[in-house]
Amino acid sequence: MIKIVKKPEVSPAQSNVQRVLSILIALVVAAGFIMILGYSPIVVYSEIVKGATGSLYRFKETINKAIPLVTLSLGIAVAFKMKFSNIGAEGQFYLGAMGAAYIAFCFPDMPRALLLPLMAIVAMIMGGIWCFFPAILKTKFGTSETLVTLMMNYIAVKWVTYLQYGPWKDPNAFGFPKMPQFTENAILPKVFGVHAGWLIALALVVIIHIIMSKSKLGYEISVLGENPQTARYAGMNTMKILFISVLISGGLCGLAGMMQASAIEQSLTDKLSSGLGFTAIITAWLARLSAPTILVVSFFFAMLLQGSAYLQSALQIPSAVAEILQGIILFFVLASEFFTQYKFVYKRNTASDAREVEA
Repeated sequence: MIKIVKKPEVSPAQSNVQRVLSILIALVVAAGFIMILGYSPIVVYSEIVKGATGSLYRFKETINKAIPLVTLSLGIAVAFKMKFSNIGAEGQFYLGAMGAAYIAFCFPDMPRALLLPLMAIVAMIMGGIWCFFPAILKTKFGTSETLVTLMMNYIAVKWVTYLQYGPWKDPNAFGFPKMPQFTENAILPKVFGVHAGWLIALALVVIIHIIMSKSKLGYEISVLGENPQTARYAGMNTMKILFISVLISGGLCGLAGMMQASAIEQSLTDKLSSGLGFTAIITAWLARLSAPTILVVSFFFAMLLQGSAYLQSALQIPSAVAEILQGIILFFVLASEFFTQYKFVYKRNTASDAREVEA
């Protein structure tokens, strides 16, 4: 008989070593898959790095992809730390972008110093509200926040699609389904050749790290995530902590949407995200919900995204190869996490005795 039993708790250093080893093994396995496709793994990996950092332009594009990933991952990490499975970052991203676009369309001549902060505030409110609904349903009716947040992604994206093909369609687009471009006032300025979102992302990494590791709120979120009964016994207002956390989580995801719409697309479109909200779930989890580590992991995945686009033009390799690499890495890290916490025990019973052999 095979049983799964929990191991004694390992140190963070051992866990990190095992996680790094799992990523290295994943790269080796991915290399085998690449060889099956008929390509050289060394060439593919080197081209990915070249496509992401081989020139100043490519490096800037990698940073542009890392900015929303970092911001989305930080938002997801806040919710995950409390064991609230926010799978709705994609929808919150779109609702935040929609709120920012509404302000940009309504006040095109407002000074940039006022318009951009207003767009950011409305984006965070919209994203927070979109995450707040599942929290209410969870507390009132016991619904699964995983399913609710996941389903709300599709509502948000389809709503933006409706706006693009309907009420917000640009009348000067000659019938093409697109929304108007933002005015210059609604576009984030560039700092060192990259839009100012990278400064916002770095500031958020510091802020979230301080909140989660140094503040009372961060402590309460951790306790509530580990054991709700302990949190209630300690006199914590669990409902208040839950709602504040989901508002922060959704608000950060909405802010990421605002930055993407303002700085990259300079408008609103139903192709705004390209799945960044789902990729951010992977990066937040791989980083173990640590804000500084999220910065590193998000940059690594941004390199994969940017490098895969370069693969298409340089080697005519489908960009889906990068998504396969992401999936393989996630699979092996998940396996690593499992074997860090659990072990298989083979129990063999005989007529005289029973022996346990650990694997």
